[in-house]
Amino acid sequence: MAAEGVPGAQQALLRRMYEVFSTDERDAFLAQCLAPDVDWPNMLDGARLHGHEAVRAYWARQFAAGHPLVRLEGLRLGGDGEAVVATVRPGMRDASGERWAEDTVEHVYRFGGDGLVARMDVQAGP
Repeated sequence: MAAEGVPGAQQALLRRMYEVFSTDERDAFLAQCLAPDVDWPNMLDGARLHGHEAVRAYWARQFAAGHPLVRLEGLRLGGDGEAVVATVRPGMRDASGERWAEDTVEHVYRFGGDGLVARMDVQAGP
C-alpha cells in the first residue's frame, strides 16, 4: 500500500488505528491515537464531536447499530503538505459475512504537536 510522502510515525499510527477499529481493542487504543481534545466528525448526525468520551460514545453507537468495517487502501499527503489523506473502503459485517462498498472515501487527518490525531474529516473518494 502506497504512503506517498507521509512521515513514518503518522503512517504507523494510522495503520494501527485502522487495524484495531473493528476490534475490541479500539477503546484502549483511542488514547494512543487521538488527542484529548480531538475534533471528530459525527457522520450519523452531521455534527462535530470533541474529546475522547464523545468519540468513544459515537463509536459505541455505531457498533450498536451494526459492525462497521474500514479497510485502509492508501495514504498520501494532502495538498497543503500537512494533512494526511487515508483512502478507505467502508464495509459492514453481519450474520451473512462482510460486505464492502464499491466506492472509497477519504479520511483527512491533521496531527497536533503531540503527534496524535487532532482532527479528522471525511470527504468523497477520488
